[in-house]
Amino acid sequence: MARPTMNDVARTAGVSLKTVSRVVNGEPTVTPDLAARVRAAVESLDYRPHLGASMLRRNDRRTRTIGVLLEDVSNPFSGALHRAIEDEAHARGVHVLTGSVGDDDGRERELARAFRQRQTDGLILAPTGSDQGYLSHFTGTPVVFVDRAPAGFRADTVVSTNVAGAAGAVRHLVGHGHRRIAYLGDRPHIPTARERFRGYLQALGNRPGPVVHDIRGEAAAERATITLLRRADPPTALFTSHSVITIGALRALRRLGRHRSVALVAFDDFPLADLLEPAVTVVAQHPARIGRVAAEALFERIDGYDGPPREIRVATTLIARGSGEISPGP
Repeated sequence: MARPTMNDVARTAGVSLKTVSRVVNGEPTVTPDLAARVRAAVESLDYRPHLGASMLRRNDRRTRTIGVLLEDVSNPFSGALHRAIEDEAHARGVHVLTGSVGDDDGRERELARAFRQRQTDGLILAPTGSDQGYLSHFTGTPVVFVDRAPAGFRADTVVSTNVAGAAGAVRHLVGHGHRRIAYLGDRPHIPTARERFRGYLQALGNRPGPVVHDIRGEAAAERATITLLRRADPPTALFTSHSVITIGALRALRRLGRHRSVALVAFDDFPLADLLEPAVTVVAQHPARIGRVAAEALFERIDGYDGPPREIRVATTLIARGSGEISPGP
């Protein structure tokens, strides 16, 4: 069966082709009754406008779409960030195309180029690769980075106060009497991991406790924590720099029966953290605020703002719930 055309819609609605075009392109010059007839015909025929042709007819040459590439839209942080971006886009009549890049820099490039080929008006990207220089070829497509700073490309970036948040977490543990505070961290080449480790060192005056980098996944975090706690001089407190690492560390503490004797402060909140016993003290990020600020920055660029690249930092919040307030043993 042939795909319905705009002419088919015009005949079904009993209006001119120009009226259909105006309704499909969101122009406000059509009377409500005619617009309703066109929309009813579009629905009954399952008509889908040709995106490229629609863009050519628009004076501003926009597609009314943006691309959003996040680490994993199924995790709570990315999900909240994505919803905030969607809300800002919806208020402007803009649709969002979304993809998850995971830890795959090839996938990041592939999806970014795919969105570029679809002529999205802009791109919001949480970078995973070690070099975003490929974006220099995206002439005319504004890009805003979220969660992590880019490498090899300059653009607006919206991130949490990672250094200050991590330093505050460790100082909180020091304030409760801890001196042997372990750091469990993500891959050190990731900008957020580097910043959180820097905050950890800053709070301890460059006299760190045991440090474990490059932890990938909950199981690896659990093994690393068990190894630390079975040392002859085990840490009395843990600072975990990522929610996945935190979950693995919590499993290890419970497996060893140490969850009430070893303190823990986690960077990043996670579901049910407040319902555990003890509840988990966290440095909470604000993904909805990050998403909203990133979307606002992108739409400013789309609307023509051409100032120098901006780095916008969204403050974290330390939430004391119990696990970070456990005192060290004798």
